[in-house]
Amino acid sequence: MGQKTNPIGNRLGYIHGWESNWYGGSDYRDKIVEDDQIRRYLNARLAKASIAKIIIERTLKLVTVTINTARPGVIIGKGGQEVDKLKEELKKITKKEIQINIFEVKRPELDARLVADGVARQLEARISFRRAIKMAIAGTMRMGAEGIKIKISEMTIHVFRELYHNIQKNN
Repeated sequence: MGQKTNPIGNRLGYIHGWESNWYGGSDYRDKIVEDDQIRRYLNARLAKASIAKIIIERTLKLVTVTINTARPGVIIGKGGQEVDKLKEELKKITKKEIQINIFEVKRPELDARLVADGVARQLEARISFRRAIKMAIAGTMRMGAEGIKIKISEMTIHVFRELYHNIQKNN
């Protein structure tokens, strides 16, 4: 059997940081479950906000949730009303004080999760998969990426190989 490593786990601490920053202690399991509930809730509630990453930090009385998004206006709302609602809803889940930080992703075309979400939305809107892939590749390469590989399913892998090799030949 091959000795495959998880690329995220392989880079933790060196290139990438952790998405949960806290000391667990004896209630480590409860905090993990709570973090998962927060992430699931935010991803469901803010599905149209193009969320790239959610980082959760904890102290004894405060939970800080940092949201990296391509569309911060959707999360903030008019006059910050949506953020206040979000704080109250998260307070019900955690039963602790909540602080929400929102950061904008400056170049969303270079974020893998945002590109994948964009392709998924296009496929849900019944756009041809070839067109969705070509648009995603063109947008990412235009922003200065060195390369991109998009894989939707095993049945269409030959199309992606052609596109991928064509991109590599042109550079």
